[in-house]
Parts: sequence; structure tokens; C-alpha cells
Amino acid sequence: MERTARRKVKTGAFVLGGLLIIVLAVFLIGREQKLFSSTFSLHVHFKNVSGLKVGSYVRFAGINVGTVDNIQIINDSTVQVDLNLESSVKKFIKQDAVASIGSDGLMGDKLVQLSSGLSGGPVKDDNNIHGSEPLDMDKTMQKITRIADNAEMITQNLASITDKVNNGKGSLGRLLNDEKIANDLQKTVESTKKGAQGFSDNMEAAKHNFLLRGFFKKKERQRQDSIDNAKKEQEKKKAELEKKKKDKN
Repeated sequence: MERTARRKVKTGAFVLGGLLIIVLAVFLIGREQKLFSSTFSLHVHFKNVSGLKVGSYVRFAGINVGTVDNIQIINDSTVQVDLNLESSVKKFIKQDAVASIGSDGLMGDKLVQLSSGLSGGPVKDDNNIHGSEPLDMDKTMQKITRIADNAEMITQNLASITDKVNNGKGSLGRLLNDEKIANDLQKTVESTKKGAQGFSDNMEAAKHNFLLRGFFKKKERQRQDSIDNAKKEQEKKKAELEKKKKDKN
């Protein structure tokens, strides 16, 4: 008899514990799905929902304010997403609000992000709001792959060119690796420098030559006269400006 009573107590405790777990689970799920709070609905149209699922979160200003209630295909280019949102945020969402599909972190689950909008009154229950198309990750990955392939090709070409230069192939390679060409180039540069120095010395000597001395003196006088005339013109303009100021006063 005592053993039977003990078994009944254990069975009752087990059943009660199970019921408590079920009630707690229903409460937690209901709270996440906004089943026990006042809510309203909004509808958004997208061309592509990019992996969004029923039950995904809806965020406003970084806060979870609702969930995705339903996703249905309207036609071959339109998908309607129904949002179930807390009534407390209705006053913050304007008629021109925009919904976009994002991710919870870099590789997290998809979710809907709401912007408040700038004009118009608050939205009403069952209103439609504008949807911003999500980024097509397939196309983005294709572009990244092409960029990576091009970068790899460029790197290989640069490596090939560097290898040829180091081995003395091509004009640049021969120029950098052939000692005779480098010496000839250096001699040419030195000859050019000597030629320029010689020309400068000849010009200086010509200035002191008695046959050409007059020519250079004449050029020097003309240069000095130009400087003097420029100074006189500047002084004349300055005097005119001062005279105009005095006449005004």
C-alpha cells in the first residue's frame, strides 16, 4: 500500500513537472511571437526575400519589435511578407517607412529591419509599406570571384615580368643586368654634364671677350632699363591712387 502511494506521488510529480515545462515553453514562445501582447500587422512587398523565414525577427532601432507572420508569393515578381508588430511602436512608424531584409550579424539568420520614415502620419493596421530589395549575395560573390581571379592574373604577370627582368630578358632587363650597357649609359651622362659645363664656361668667356663685350653690355643696359621703367610705372600708378584718395576726401 505504501509502495503504491509512493508510486502515485512520483507519477503525479512527474506529470506536474511536465505540465509546468509545457506551460513555460508556451509562455516563452508566445512572448517571442507576441501572442500575449497587443499587436498590429503591416505588409511589405519584395522581389526576393533572400532566405527570410516565418518567425524571423522584425527590428526597429535595433530592438526586436515583432516577427514575420507569413510569407506568400503574389506573382512571378512579387513576394508579400506579413509583419506582426507590437502596438507600442505604431506611433513611431510613418507612412513612408521602409522595410529591408538584413542579417543578425555577419552570418546570422535573416530578419526584417524597419526605418521610421520622415513624412506622413503613423501607419495603421494592415497598411502596406515600401520594401527595399536585399543585396543579391550570389551576384556579389560572382563579382568578388572575378575580382580575385583578375588579381591573381595580375600578380602572376607581375611575377613573370620581375623574373624576366632579373634574368636580363627584355630591354629593361638587359639595361639593368648588362654591365657594359650600364657603363655606356653612365659615360653618356657624364659627357652630357661636361658638355653643359663647357657651354657655360664658353658663355662666361664670351662675356669678357672684347669683341662681344659691347653686345653683352648692351643687353645688360636693356635689362636694367626695363627694370627701371617698370619701377617708374609702378610709382606713377601709386601716386595716381594716392591722388584719387585725396580727391575723394
